[in-house]
Amino acid sequence: MKQQSALARLAREVVACRLCPRLVEYRERIAREKRRAYLDWEYWGKPVPGFGDPQAKLLIVGLAPAAHGGNRTGRVFTGDRSSDFLFAALYEAGFANQPTSVSRDDGLRLIDCYITATARCAPPDNKPLPSEILNCRGYMEREIRILEPKAVLALGRIAWDAYLEVLKQRGLIASRTPYQFAHSAEVQLPTPAPRLFGVYHPSQQNTQTGRVTAGMYTQVLAHIREFLAD
Repeated sequence: MKQQSALARLAREVVACRLCPRLVEYRERIAREKRRAYLDWEYWGKPVPGFGDPQAKLLIVGLAPAAHGGNRTGRVFTGDRSSDFLFAALYEAGFANQPTSVSRDDGLRLIDCYITATARCAPPDNKPLPSEILNCRGYMEREIRILEPKAVLALGRIAWDAYLEVLKQRGLIASRTPYQFAHSAEVQLPTPAPRLFGVYHPSQQNTQTGRVTAGMYTQVLAHIREFLAD
């Protein structure tokens, strides 16, 4: 399968990347020091590639791997509270075969959905620098070209802006300014760009305070499902 081989080749390049010295130092130090609850784990400690259905019509863009989540497990949105929230919602909407994501070999399969990140390495304080996002932009652009999705779902403002910046660099939009992020935002971008949807990021800061709820995700994902079916 053309898309599958292209994505596998890209994943190998992502895993080998060492472009950002700050992130390389941080991800590898966390992998050595570990968290007490995960002392028996062999941390991944490398950039985390995208994951999902190579025929996906929905591309989900997150922020970055968590230090003890994706940086530990080696799979995007796997092994932390954000993944618990996200995959429960994806399962309910029919985009995943199970509601949990705990390790690379847990049997999870995404359906018509592919998940990637704005930055591929865990950043200190979950805040990648603009230069680090720039270094990763080419990976996202290649994923978009390979997948040719019909819809993109941005998890949070940073992912929203990063995706729009890809379109700007491709000459599909002149500026990000007209396209403002909000939860349940929906934008029809110039052809051939896919429809863009936005939701608040499923971080604990948002889910535990009630800023974002399971019902809010259910509503947006159901709407995306209807859009893809048209």
